[in-house]
Amino acid sequence: MGGPGHLTGTGFQSGCCAGEPDTQRKGEVGGIHVPVLFQAILDGLQVRPGGRYIDATVGGGGHAAGILVASSPDGRLLGLDRDPAAVEAARVRLASYAERVVLVHSSFTRLAEIAHASHFVPADGVLFDLGLSSLQLADPTRGFAFMAEGPLDMRFDPTADGPTAAALVNHLSLEELTALLYRYGEERRARCIAEAIIAARPLHTTKELAAVVERAVGRRGRIHPVTRTFQALRIVVNDELTALEVALPQAVEVLAPGGRLAVISFHSLEDRIVKRFLRRESRDCICPPEAPVCTCDHRATLRLVTRKPVRPTADEIAANPRARSARLRVGQRLAVSSRELTANG
Repeated sequence: MGGPGHLTGTGFQSGCCAGEPDTQRKGEVGGIHVPVLFQAILDGLQVRPGGRYIDATVGGGGHAAGILVASSPDGRLLGLDRDPAAVEAARVRLASYAERVVLVHSSFTRLAEIAHASHFVPADGVLFDLGLSSLQLADPTRGFAFMAEGPLDMRFDPTADGPTAAALVNHLSLEELTALLYRYGEERRARCIAEAIIAARPLHTTKELAAVVERAVGRRGRIHPVTRTFQALRIVVNDELTALEVALPQAVEVLAPGGRLAVISFHSLEDRIVKRFLRRESRDCICPPEAPVCTCDHRATLRLVTRKPVRPTADEIAANPRARSARLRVGQRLAVSSRELTANG
């Protein structure tokens, strides 16, 4: 991925906390929710007094609180989250800013609809902090953590319809399960693990699944052998990659000219989607290189603010080891397309 991204002369750098391979996300230090890349987000979004901001993954409200402080006295924030428990946690965390906050229990796939309905268009900044929070990992009944006994659920929204991790583990065929683990967990030993799971079915709890996977592949390397299996199941249960692809264009749609989009990702699958989207939207022509003339009619909507991802500092990782794999990318909404600027200037 290259070195950390930076902005010369802007003070834009990683701040105070982040996440780890893909089971680790926003952390806690001393029992207090520590948001990932906290200062880097405030700098990247260029938070200012009176601005309108959308936190599409409000979680425990850590970034949201920082945005509200930096946008005081009259800045406003719209917070979305698929997890009803996260919305309630944010409501408590942000109670002192209640008059400036709107919180909605929803997937960010409805970002544009909710932003319009809540009068947050045009917005000055949109934030996505992808993945799990410490609140979700700490609750064994949610099924996200393999170190604690819990049901194989893994739904971000327990009230929603849709398959649980248990349904996938217990009903997919060998080929389907192998493909799931390989594609979404980037697990090289996918078939071995899938065979072991099928031989051990039915599986109902996180520790049952973790034990099966660990017996199948053993322990080696820095990453726990169960990590990639849990990542793959969680991504599919929540259709995370599709949701991200649906939401990113909506974020650009609701941004004001000069407004910024900031996305923190934690594994290569989601970071690849973000990187490709930002690069695509920063170009006028997206025709294949071999095309003799442009026929796509595409116009750039963003300027790349970070050409390489911003990574946490060594101090940040020391304070919160879960910060290791966090990557921040930022784009800025163009007032008009670059072609229009050239034509007019």
